Amino acid sequence: MSARWADMRAAALAVEEAGFDGVWTWDHLRDPEAEADSDAGVPEAMTVLAALAEATHRIALGPLVLNVSNRHPGLLAQMAATLQQISGGRLLVGLGAGGHRNLPYAAEQQMLGLDVESDAVRAQRVAEAADVMRRLWRGDGTSLQGAHYRLERPSGYLRVDPAPPIVVGGFGPRMAAIAGRHADGFNTQARHPNLAGLLQIARDEHRASGRDPARFVATVFAGLEPRWLRASSRDRSALEGLGVDRLILLVSPPFDPAQIRAAGRLLTPTL
Repeated sequence: MSARWADMRAAALAVEEAGFDGVWTWDHLRDPEAEADSDAGVPEAMTVLAALAEATHRIALGPLVLNVSNRHPGLLAQMAATLQQISGGRLLVGLGAGGHRNLPYAAEQQMLGLDVESDAVRAQRVAEAADVMRRLWRGDGTSLQGAHYRLERPSGYLRVDPAPPIVVGGFGPRMAAIAGRHADGFNTQARHPNLAGLLQIARDEHRASGRDPARFVATVFAGLEPRWLRASSRDRSALEGLGVDRLILLVSPPFDPAQIRAAGRLLTPTL
């Protein structure tokens, strides 16, 4: 939704002051609900995060989630590496397939002449993009000819140590499997009817890829409501039982720092 930088900065400072663990930005180029002649806009996600990395000191930062169709993974790898330096290692890279053709978000790509591909193709792009980014972060200079992206003996790109975790967002088994096989975590709805099944798919794929399952990150999102703030609540306990590592609580603009600070007073140890 439409937001202004000054409001986003004030909200992030309130988040850090209130004791929350991180702040996430929305990755869209326009607000589909805004009137055509409206001067309201959507600040670009990674640019905002870079500015917030300077404004804050403790909280984790991440996009929820980046539409893989909007940025070449080589460019995104460099942007993320830069942000990881600025933030002192506080970045988590949320990556997703973007909205399908029947969602209002598709218009923002179509207006720029960008194709909105099929669900299967967009999912494949997420998997390949994650692999490309990791190659560049570790300084791998070998060429790559993928189905969607190509590298020609890349050199001179920023290396990252530690590399930021890549958390793939999705709502079904295909994206859960891609998250487990190609990323470091999976993000979906806290109230997803098959949350346990999706997390199991992601973890099984992660284990099968030969990587340490203890390092896999499970994140979920929900609205900013009291039931999610108290660790003793039934909803929070259910997430704990599923091994969820991070609960992301969504707020809409115009942001109210007082509301965020009030929520912090209800907060008990976070996921």
